[in-house]
Amino acid sequence: MNAVAQPYISAGHTDVGKVRRLNEDAILVRDDLGLWVVADGLGGHAAGDYASALIVERLGALQRSGDVVDFIEAIEDALEQVNRELLQRARSQQVDVIGSTVVVLVYDRDFMLCGWVGDSRAYGVSDGRLRQLTRDHVHGMKDDATQFSGSGASPGALTRAIGAQEPLLVDWVVASHAAGGPFLLCSDGINKEIPDAELDLECRRVREPGALLARLFELALGRAARDNVSAVAVRLQE
Repeated sequence: MNAVAQPYISAGHTDVGKVRRLNEDAILVRDDLGLWVVADGLGGHAAGDYASALIVERLGALQRSGDVVDFIEAIEDALEQVNRELLQRARSQQVDVIGSTVVVLVYDRDFMLCGWVGDSRAYGVSDGRLRQLTRDHVHGMKDDATQFSGSGASPGALTRAIGAQEPLLVDWVVASHAAGGPFLLCSDGINKEIPDAELDLECRRVREPGALLARLFELALGRAARDNVSAVAVRLQE
């Protein structure tokens, strides 16, 4: 008996970029779970690479046996546990924050669910165009720094991150997959270099996820690439 084909194809890639010495991003591609993740460790703070890697490790260890609501609850529980552990680690090491942003995409037969904390982004197709599904958790206008400043945030600073404060609040949005994709998750190393209009053009021009990521990384790394660059592309089979 032939295995049932998955209803999507995906690809993921991460690169240190041209300026940073350390890659503090981490990605997760789990087609078997219908789960994709991009986490961006906070630059300018301690151990951002540890925070993003811990998020991906814990989410990658999840199993999916119930309905989508059970799976979303398991994701939130895992993120809340990571949040507590990072807060404790920061206290024990006497540093301000050990944290990361995260964006999560979950497949369901009837829709896609996207959850996020911080300014890592998800894009999806709406009315024939690629549009941002998430809303950056930043104070005022975004700048080049991915740093947490809490309720007294300076302009452009993050107002939410994993490992930054309790309670942890994860925002979720439901997206239609009637249009057939693509969905794009990325750290801000992508959107700092590639404007949304150009992302839209490339996502319509290049359909296969691996080829799309190759093109986006060619563009980002051909420019300033001031930050780590990470992305996951998911396209639903038509």
